[in-house]
Order: sequence, then structure tokens, then C-alpha cells
Amino acid sequence: MAMSTMIHNHLPAIPHTGVNRNKLVARAHQEAPVVDRPINGTKASKRAARLAESLSNLLHLHVEPPQRREVTKHYSSWDSFCDDEKHSTPTMSPKEVISDKWREIHGCTDWDSLLDPLHPCLRREILKYGEFAQATYDAFDFDPFSEYCGSCRFNSNKIFEKLGLDGKHGYKVCKYIYAMSHIDMPQWLNRTVHLGDTWSRDSNWMGFVAISDEEETHRIGRRDIVVAWRGTVAPSEWYEDFQRKLEPIGPGDDAKVEHGFHSIYTSKSEHTRYSKSSASEQVMKEVTRLVKLYKEKGEEVSLTITGHSLGGALALLNAYEAATTIPGLPISVISFGAPRVGNIAFRDQLHQMGVKTLRVVVKQDLVPKMPGVVFNEGLQKFDEITGTLDWVYTHVGAELRLDVRSSPYLKHGFNLLGFHSQETYLHLVDGFVCQSSSFREDARRDVALVNKACDMLVDELRIPHCWYQMENKGLVRNAHGRWVKPKREAEDVPVPVGSHPNFHALDEIVESRRLQPVYV
Repeated sequence: MAMSTMIHNHLPAIPHTGVNRNKLVARAHQEAPVVDRPINGTKASKRAARLAESLSNLLHLHVEPPQRREVTKHYSSWDSFCDDEKHSTPTMSPKEVISDKWREIHGCTDWDSLLDPLHPCLRREILKYGEFAQATYDAFDFDPFSEYCGSCRFNSNKIFEKLGLDGKHGYKVCKYIYAMSHIDMPQWLNRTVHLGDTWSRDSNWMGFVAISDEEETHRIGRRDIVVAWRGTVAPSEWYEDFQRKLEPIGPGDDAKVEHGFHSIYTSKSEHTRYSKSSASEQVMKEVTRLVKLYKEKGEEVSLTITGHSLGGALALLNAYEAATTIPGLPISVISFGAPRVGNIAFRDQLHQMGVKTLRVVVKQDLVPKMPGVVFNEGLQKFDEITGTLDWVYTHVGAELRLDVRSSPYLKHGFNLLGFHSQETYLHLVDGFVCQSSSFREDARRDVALVNKACDMLVDELRIPHCWYQMENKGLVRNAHGRWVKPKREAEDVPVPVGSHPNFHALDEIVESRRLQPVYV
């Protein structure tokens, strides 16, 4: 099945409180600790490797249909969902000071005893980083008729304000990240636009670097640097578009990663405006600067990298490079619906460098099962026979496993887009308690957000599916009564630092451009 719809989830929340929930089936567990072993074991023969890879390509992805089961809802009335009083409650649990336990929350013990049951402080931190990942979708200009398609809709000083996140989490964006879009990578990243005069034919906005403010730094016990990477694709496209080709992450390195992800992270070109340096170089330059700045002030500093889908894959590559470049820096990855990225040696090196990874996974989501649907970390049980197989994909870190069927608000039918949506992930995290408990009664996150870009909420809630869109699809009526597509404010026009000798003159040019009618 081909699906070209991109996942774009948007807008700040409308509060709600929960009603009675049915039984929870979600599971939360950690992978077994990685045992250090020689990375260079006896390798499988090239012939065996080619045969296995051929079988992997020939096998069709088998999707297990949802099991039929009786679901008993315990709602006295769906009308209670629309109760005005319940719409007047906060959408996040109260902030608690975690300065005395931030290392455990950040994963220093691999989240031992914090996942089942899910510690309330950890839940709140997961939701915080998850909303940063969601913000990369919300701020992305995906309108194919926009001359700035592929850029961020807002400048870095007001992105959180525009998305309703200013003051909510206590971070400030200090750097945007761009990546090449016309290189050897999955075709879905090569956007096609309808306008000839686009802001950049070679780059896409891929995320941001942010830093905690004074109040948040005091609450969480350290200065926290956040890198949020944007994902992009509908899950049905992953299986065909993955390169499925592992390449060394460094010269002579046994650690190997998926070719397409590595290309997105490292590619650059002197002929582009925004990607003269790679995404890797952009993000590491800013992270290094921030670490140096705050360590010189005597502060403890941490790096937390987050992303959904493709963003989760880029987050692991970013963490690997950061751990190599800045030894001793506490680094954690909080990913959502992320695919496998590299081989066993890649996983082991991340572990040895002290990178902590928490993967949030929805059981029904297909993307975390790829690549390596057939040949994956499960083959390690045959290591004594085959040796370490360097062409086998494997997941990294601890896993928080959730189930769509745990939520009484969600439809349980097969829905690829809905299963993979970041808003579905955040909804399930907010309601998760433990494997033996029901969906939590005091879940705060707005249920309506789930349907922003999919159709996952039960019909009784009367929330329209795919309800997010710009007012009048971005058109405005000008002074003459014509419907036109407005120009961006000068401060929101993407301008790479140092690319124009006279920024004030450029602002005047942008300001002077009149609204051009789309239809006359």
C-alpha cells in the first residue's frame, strides 16, 4: 500500500480531563544490558550475507491484523467529555523539582525501576521532549504552493510563542538546523513544489537547538541543551524507500549505519545557501559552543536529543557524534517511533560511550520494526554459530512499549498513519501507568490533539479527523477584496547567517514586496 501523506501535527492544545478508562495493555520494559564483547567476531561468509539480504528483500512485510476482542467502555456518558468545567483544567501535570534526581531521570541507570510503573517525573520529562519533537512538525512549512516550502514558518525568537510553548517548558531556541534535500536518500525527502521561485531548492529545515532558561535549569538541576530533529514520512513509504544498505559511520569503523540516514546527517554542498555545512556540522558547532559557555560558568550541562520517526534516527547519529566529540558529557536520546539505525557494533559503541537511549514505541506502529523486519537483533541467539553479523540491524537502549488498545479514546482498527502519529504517542505516554493498570484517570494532555492529522479518536468524541489547517488555507483578503497569499513578515523569511551583506537592505526588499493575488 502506498501512502504519500506526510505526517504534520499542529497547534497548541485545548485542555480536557479524562473519564473512566478501560484496562491498559501497554507494556514498558528495558532491553537487557549490553554485555561488552569483541566487535570483530567470526563474520558470516559473503555468500551467506548476500543470500540473507536477498531473502530480506524478497519477503513481503506481513502486517498482523488487529485481534478481534470485546472492548468494554466504562463511560457513563460521552457528553462528559464536552463538559465546560473539564475544558478549564491544565494540559500538563504540575512541574516538580527534580534537581536531586535528574541523573536518574536522564537515564544514568538506564531508567531501571522507572518504566514499570512509569515514574510521574519521568512521564512529564518524556512529554516535554516529545512536544519539542512535535514542534518541528508544527512549525514546518509543508505547503507546496508556498515560496518558502521546506522552511520553518517562524524565526527562532518566536517559534515557541507561536506554537503555545513559550513559558510552558522553559527553553529558548538558539539555532536552526538544515539538511540537504537533493542527495542520495529516500525519495520522500525530495519535495516537489509548484512554484518556481522557492526559498531553497537544496535544503529543508530539520530542527533546532534549544537551551533551558534559568528557572528550568534550577528545576531540573543542570543546564540542559536540547536538539530536536524533525521526522517526515507516512509509515507505508518506509519499507520501499529505505536504502537498506549499511555503511561505516567512520573510516575503518566496525559501527555501521543506514546509508540514507547518514547521508541526510552528513551531506553538504558549497552551491547551496543553507547547507554549505552539513546538519552534523551545524548542530555540533552550536552544541560545542553551548557546552563550553556554560561549563566555563561552572554549571553542570547535559545534552538531550529527541525526534520522532526519521528524527529519532538522526537523534542517534547526533548522539554518537556528540559522545565522540565531547567525552564525559551526559547524553540521552528520547525517541518516538524511531526505526533501527545501525548494526550491533553501533549499538555497543553507543553503550560503551555512555549514551543513554529511551525508545518510546507503539506496539501497532510499523516504523520501529524497520529496517530489519526479518533479520535483526533477534539473530544474536545464533552468535555462537554465525559469529557477530555486522550486516544485521539492531535497536538501541531501553524501550517504553505502549498499546493503542490501552486507550478508551482511540479506535482500534488498522490505521498506519494514526499508529505512527506523534500525537498518538504523546497521548499514550500521558495515560500510561504500568502494565497492570488502566489508562490513568488524571491524564492531562488534550485528547483532541490526537486527530490533528489523522482519524484515531472514537466517533463518540465528535472530534473531526485531520482538523488542523491554516485559516482559509493560508489565504487572506487584501484591501481590494481579493483573496491573496500573504508574504511572510521580514523577520520570518529564512536568511542564512552571513549569506547577505546587508540584512537591513534585504528586510526593506522583503517589506516592499506587495501581496500578489493568486487568482484575478
